[in-house]
Amino acid sequence: MDYFAFLLAILHVYKALCEEIFWDTTIKLAENMTLECVYPSTDILTQMEWFKINSMEKEPVAIFSPTHGVIIREPYAERVSFLNSTMAPNDITLSFHNASEADVGYYSCFVHTFPQGTWEKVIQVVQPDSFEIAVPPNSHMVSEPGKNVTLLCQLQTKWPMQQVTWEKIQPHQIDLLTCCNLFQGRNYTSKYQRQILTTCTQGSRRSFIIIPNVTASDSGLYRCCFQASTGENETFVMRLTVADGKTDNQYILFMAGGMALLLLFVILITTVIVTSYNRWRRRQKRDLCKDFWDTQKKAPNNSRSPTSADPSTDDAREDIYVNYPAFSRRPKARV
Repeated sequence: MDYFAFLLAILHVYKALCEEIFWDTTIKLAENMTLECVYPSTDILTQMEWFKINSMEKEPVAIFSPTHGVIIREPYAERVSFLNSTMAPNDITLSFHNASEADVGYYSCFVHTFPQGTWEKVIQVVQPDSFEIAVPPNSHMVSEPGKNVTLLCQLQTKWPMQQVTWEKIQPHQIDLLTCCNLFQGRNYTSKYQRQILTTCTQGSRRSFIIIPNVTASDSGLYRCCFQASTGENETFVMRLTVADGKTDNQYILFMAGGMALLLLFVILITTVIVTSYNRWRRRQKRDLCKDFWDTQKKAPNNSRSPTSADPSTDDAREDIYVNYPAFSRRPKARV
C-alpha cells in the first residue's frame, strides 16, 4: 500500500509540474514594480489574497479585508503595500519596493466576492532581458474613436496547431487577451479589463478579435501567435492607432501655420539681404565717382609732366579713366 501511495504521489507531482499556468499579464522585473489587479464587477468584495505560485504550493504574500484591514506576510512585510485599497474597494493592486531576482515568478490575485464567488488573476514577473519590448509590426490599422475594430490573422503553414493566443504589447507589460485551444475548441477567459470579442473553433486556421467602441487607450501593438504541440509557432503583429479626426485637422492646421511662419521668415531674411546688398552697391558706385572727380581736380590741364620719372598713382588712374593723345612741346624746326 505504501508503494502504491508513493506512485500516486509521484504522478500527482508530475501532473502539477506539467500543468500549464495561464497568465493574464506579464511585467518585467524592476526595483519598484506594480502588480495591477482590478476586479471588473460591482459585486461586494468580502476578502482578497495575494499568493506567489511556487510549483505545487501557493506562498501567502498579503491579505486584505474591508472589515479587518491589511496583513502583509513575511518576508514581504517591508517591501509590499496595497496601492489603492482605501480609495477604490475593487482595486487591490500590489506595489513592490526594492524587488530582486527572487521576486521573479507567478503571482495570483485571488478575490472572494458576494454573490459571484471567487475570481482570480495571474501575473507573471520575468527578467528584464527576457521581456520583449520592440516588436516589428506586420500591418498597421488606423481607426476613429467609437468604431468596432476587427484584427485578423491567417495561419500560413500546414502544421497542426494546438492553440492560438492574442496579446497586447506595451512598453511596461504584456496582457493576454484570449487563448483558444484548437484541439478542444475551448477558450480561456482572460482578466483583461477591456472587453474583447472572439471565437474559438476546433481545427480553425485563422483567428480574429473584435474591440468594440475603441478609444485612444486601445492604441498599441497586438500579437497573434499560433503554437503547435511540437514547438513550432507562427506570429503576426499588428499596430492599431486610434486617432480623432478633429485632432488630425488641428495637427494639419498647426503644421500649415508653422510652414506659413517659416515662409514669412525666409521672405523677411531675403528682403534684408537684398536691401543690404543694394546699399553696398550704391556705396561702391559713390566711392568710384568720388575717386574719378578727385583725379580730375588734380590734373586740370589734362596732361602729365614730362620731367616726372616715376608717375604717381593718380597719373596711372588718369591713363585708365581719361583717354587723350600726348603732344610733344619741342618747337618744330623751321625750313
